[in-house]
Amino acid sequence: MKLRRGLACSVVLVASAAAMPALAQGLLSTHRISAELALEAVGAAVAQCASQGYAESAVVVDASGARQALLRGDNAGVHTLDSATGKAYTSASFKAPSAAAAERLLANPQTAQLGHLQGVLLLGGGLPIKIGDEVVGAIGAAGAPGGDKDEACAKAGLDKIADRLK
Repeated sequence: MKLRRGLACSVVLVASAAAMPALAQGLLSTHRISAELALEAVGAAVAQCASQGYAESAVVVDASGARQALLRGDNAGVHTLDSATGKAYTSASFKAPSAAAAERLLANPQTAQLGHLQGVLLLGGGLPIKIGDEVVGAIGAAGAPGGDKDEACAKAGLDKIADRLK
């Protein structure tokens, strides 16, 4: 009796182990940049804008849009944190620069309604962070006098870490 019970337990364990790879097949593998790289990126973006006299904030989000790092530059308005977050979120969500997403969405009255989704900000200043073709996050910048200037500062942040995104 004890032998049968032990054998039955062994069979169940072997069957469970054999099923485990099948369960793992339903999982997705994702990447995220490190906290260190995220901090470097926001620091470089804020520094770039400060060198031009702009009080800027920068935010890095992961691929799902969750904030990973943020930096409010000296004298940057408190609203710039929300703006930078919205631009980064929009870029990560639409897997494109926020200015391009805004242009594409606003060109069609039906898709323009997506601009009303919580967290979406249809302004320039957000850029996707990619490893190859995979969007692993985004950086957003806000505070400069214009989305094009915000985007240039976000690009400086992205350029600072680009060589390590492999």
